[in-house]
Amino acid sequence: MAQISGMRFALIGAILIAISFGLARFAFGLFIPQIRDDLGMSANTIGIIAALPLISFVIVSLVAPLVTKYFGARNTTVLSASFSVLGLAIISQATGPISLGIGVFACGICTGLMMPALTSAMQALVDRSIHGRVSSVMNAGTSVGVVLSVPAVIFLVGAWRYAYLSFTLIAILGVVLAWYLIPSISRLTPANAAPPPKITVRQWWRLLKLALFAFAMGFIASAYWTFAPDLATNLGSLSSSQSGWLWLALGIAGLGGAIVSDLADRNNPAITHSLMLMMLTTSLTLLAASPSQVYLAVFSAFIFGLSYMSLTGLYLMTGIRLLPGRVSMGPVLPFLACALGQAAGAPLVGVLVGELGYAESFSIFAAVGIVIALISPFYPGHSEEETGIPEDETGLQAAFDYQLQDEEGEPLETASIEQEDNKGES
Repeated sequence: MAQISGMRFALIGAILIAISFGLARFAFGLFIPQIRDDLGMSANTIGIIAALPLISFVIVSLVAPLVTKYFGARNTTVLSASFSVLGLAIISQATGPISLGIGVFACGICTGLMMPALTSAMQALVDRSIHGRVSSVMNAGTSVGVVLSVPAVIFLVGAWRYAYLSFTLIAILGVVLAWYLIPSISRLTPANAAPPPKITVRQWWRLLKLALFAFAMGFIASAYWTFAPDLATNLGSLSSSQSGWLWLALGIAGLGGAIVSDLADRNNPAITHSLMLMMLTTSLTLLAASPSQVYLAVFSAFIFGLSYMSLTGLYLMTGIRLLPGRVSMGPVLPFLACALGQAAGAPLVGVLVGELGYAESFSIFAAVGIVIALISPFYPGHSEEETGIPEDETGLQAAFDYQLQDEEGEPLETASIEQEDNKGES
């Protein structure tokens, strides 16, 4: 099989990420007001259901590298896309909390498999000099998927089942795309890469700090992802179509997250982390304070999208930097911690909404965010010996450059891996 260009692979990956993360995972919050009214579920129940895809994401992410190794990048990607089809189809036909929970749980499995499979293929097929660019394009797929969900809620007002049926059809196209365009690669680490060094006590300590910050951010963000449209429609009396503009602004702003996170690594990660976290908490308080003002609500979503995607990008770079040579652990650890934080926060915010109301619940989560922002100087950014590193050795591409090294400790120039084709592959 002939190798595909880096940008073509990036576009394919972005489409698959848009389906798996955008439509199958993050679009759910946009339809919660309609689903709650139709199925008659409480905020507490919705909070528990919203945690299920995050739990399945964490569980599957732990075994995804092994699945990719034994089944190959193509088969794993197809399997992931198939779970998105299954989950979205079940959600479209859900009759109660159990069937809805099964659907979102399947969507979480999809997200847990997709990124490791695409990362495996990228390591094998794409020149290392553009890994940062390719990764940025693929990660932007999440924001694109969120944006794509907006027309469904605007033009299919009150018809959330038809919206999810349309998502199911798009996911079927994703299965076809994965089968025909993703090569069958199983080895994640290049054969000419030096074995990763032993993780030191100092590295474990910095990894723990990264995981705690990522967990806290996910915990705080869970309020917005789960109940922002619900708050806008119930507390602010906005229509379902108007609440759709929140996710449109969120998705568009999220496209700039890669730029902000890259600049953060080139300057002061700790300060940028504090700033972005304060922006995240501002989005919660702004929406809770003025839910009936559609322009302010949309502005809050814009701030949330920019800060959330910037923070996840910053965590990605930090994870890669802290664990050179461990391609299946460095990029995954912070996302697992973030997902665990969201899984812990979603049920809690559901309980608080039921007991205290939307404004009070969002204010509590915002207060937690302020506390975490104040301790951001402890964020594990550049260590003391790294503070003088040249600018061309910072940023996402530099993190990928030093992710794999040769025996002399120099970055690998290319990723040379033999492709293991399936039987019958042309």
